[in-house]
Amino acid sequence: MDFKKKAKIALESGRVFNGFAFGAEGERTGELVFNTSMTGYQEIITDPSYKGQIVLMTYPLIGNYGFNEDDIESGKPFFEGFVCREFSRIDSNWRSCTGIEKYMKEKNIVGVEGIDTRAITKHVRVAGAMKAVISTVDMNDSSLINKAKVSKGLIGIDLVKDVTVEKAYQWNKSGKYNVIVIDCGVKFNILRILEKKGCRVTCVPACTTFEDIKALDPDGILLSNGPGDPEAVTYVIDTVKKLLGKFPIFGICLGHQILGLALGGKTYKLKFGHHGANHPVRDVLTGKISITSQNHGFNVEDSSLNMDEIVVTHLNLNDNTIEGMRLKKIPAFSVQFHPEASPGPHDAASLFDNFVEDMEKFRAKKK
Repeated sequence: MDFKKKAKIALESGRVFNGFAFGAEGERTGELVFNTSMTGYQEIITDPSYKGQIVLMTYPLIGNYGFNEDDIESGKPFFEGFVCREFSRIDSNWRSCTGIEKYMKEKNIVGVEGIDTRAITKHVRVAGAMKAVISTVDMNDSSLINKAKVSKGLIGIDLVKDVTVEKAYQWNKSGKYNVIVIDCGVKFNILRILEKKGCRVTCVPACTTFEDIKALDPDGILLSNGPGDPEAVTYVIDTVKKLLGKFPIFGICLGHQILGLALGGKTYKLKFGHHGANHPVRDVLTGKISITSQNHGFNVEDSSLNMDEIVVTHLNLNDNTIEGMRLKKIPAFSVQFHPEASPGPHDAASLFDNFVEDMEKFRAKKK
């Protein structure tokens, strides 16, 4: 019988769950969130939007198709830890380059398996997302609960500075449309799709000023996804205020929230967030229902928006929260979900075509 090292996860609510370690050993704190995706753990592990969070997978078996070179969504993982019901130490897939445990050890990611993930998920749905600690080194319940309680959490914390690119770089060198991506933790598949749509993509740090972005002569601005509390990223909000009306803008996830804040709106923290690849969203304008990939813990407060300036384009069918908006008089729109998927369905991929259409009209006006 294989020896399994014991591990624990403790919540600030006082609940403690016993399990076994996989990946690296150690201790990590973060906000615990659950993700309902049935596949795509590799994309989830490498999504920068999970910075500051411990991710629990509701699907019971993780790791069975390994890890490959093509499906990573950032240069390295940023999340704080991984929790699952059962971890497979055997992977079988023709695309697999390595096992997930080897990858996690190399990247110093702490994981806990053998956990009653159903019980934790039900608890979080009732009590809300909360601070937690996972540990393979401290087995004292009281000590762990206290560590969870005193950890910093997400509210009011700028996590974008920890995931944004350090200096500007070109993703690809050719394309009809010059797109500047304000990198708040961008996923690679957003860049891949922009390239396929004929865009020449340049990623710039989140702290890049309006003047520096304008000097790049963009045809469009993409506000990327990213982690943490959007109200803490004041420097990006200020930049977007200046960009509005000057260039076409497309915001995704955190980019959607930042656009809302730049318009004078407010954001609030959802009870347990939207994390998964199976969230139904209705296009208000067409009535079409899309199944979407989502990963966010904050949301734009609809009552704070000036409806004379915007039109709500998408609504979440689970809780009726705003999932998309477009400005009436200037070329700017955003969605709370992930049209680039990875993981998830591609129902909303046409939104990138809408962005291209906005840029085409903008270029025509410049001539």
